[in-house]
Amino acid sequence: MRLSPSLFFTTNCEPALAFYERCGLGRATVLLRWGDNDMPVRTEAMRGKVLHARFEGPGVLFHASDNDDAEPMKGSALCLEFDDLAAMQELFGRMSTGGRITVPLARQIWGTSFGMLVDAFGVQWMFSCSRG
Repeated sequence: MRLSPSLFFTTNCEPALAFYERCGLGRATVLLRWGDNDMPVRTEAMRGKVLHARFEGPGVLFHASDNDDAEPMKGSALCLEFDDLAAMQELFGRMSTGGRITVPLARQIWGTSFGMLVDAFGVQWMFSCSRG
């Protein structure tokens, strides 16, 4: 068994995936569009938007799609755990571009370096590193 979260966007899934790729998280390995190859279309406004994507990178796997009835992410965050503090700091900086840092990266009382952000697409991320 493996947990692989699914991110729901309203109409900006493809730009979000491109952003995550530019940040160095990985890349979309599957991308299906509403209306392509006889895929169903719920509304014409969704035609060409992402019906299903699989995004993979080292230690990263999630799915994503556009859904015009998607609700903003609430009550959860995706947590990235690192062994390399410098790598965490670099990725945190890249992923905070256009977003909002909610907890600045810092050594926490429980002993790890930790920070949180909401990216430019409304996805909440936690970053944690037990070293450094």
